[in-house]
Amino acid sequence: MKIIIKIFFFFKKLLYSNFSNNNNTEGTFQSHQPVVVRGKGKIRFGKQVSFGVINSPHFYNSYAYIEARTPDSYIEFGENININNSFSVISEKKIVVGNNVLIGFNCTITDSNFHDLNPKNRAATDPNPEDVVIEENVFIGNNVTILKGVTIGKNTVVAASSVVTKSFPENVVIAGIPAKVIQQLA
Repeated sequence: MKIIIKIFFFFKKLLYSNFSNNNNTEGTFQSHQPVVVRGKGKIRFGKQVSFGVINSPHFYNSYAYIEARTPDSYIEFGENININNSFSVISEKKIVVGNNVLIGFNCTITDSNFHDLNPKNRAATDPNPEDVVIEENVFIGNNVTILKGVTIGKNTVVAASSVVTKSFPENVVIAGIPAKVIQQLA
């Protein structure tokens, strides 16, 4: 049975790699599940960036999606980053994930609303994307959404199912919708 699963995932990763179209990448990553890398911008992977966790939800039925949408978009993954299943990151400006970050399953990071909020211009793209920075040693729980303009300080923990709409300092635990500080870390 193990050999059948290995063969299945080999072909699944091969199939999903055909959906990738970004040729402006630097570095490599390890994938335990399929990863689709798209867009016209630059994507940089540091050493020891890993996508997918075998013994975790969404392993068999999901993939990671990484898109630097515009020519000016930039996504950077630092070093020693472990990202669980069903992850997506989409940039129209700049997203940086620092070193030693852990990200739970079903997490999304975006630096744009992707559509203009003005009803008269709704079909146009967001005119004001804002950088997202996740500093080093941050732990992001399952089902978290991080929105544009957010900086998460080093050593911070983002509790499961939080929606992060503003920036937070280092060494805190944040939780909720929208997220707020619930604990100071030593």
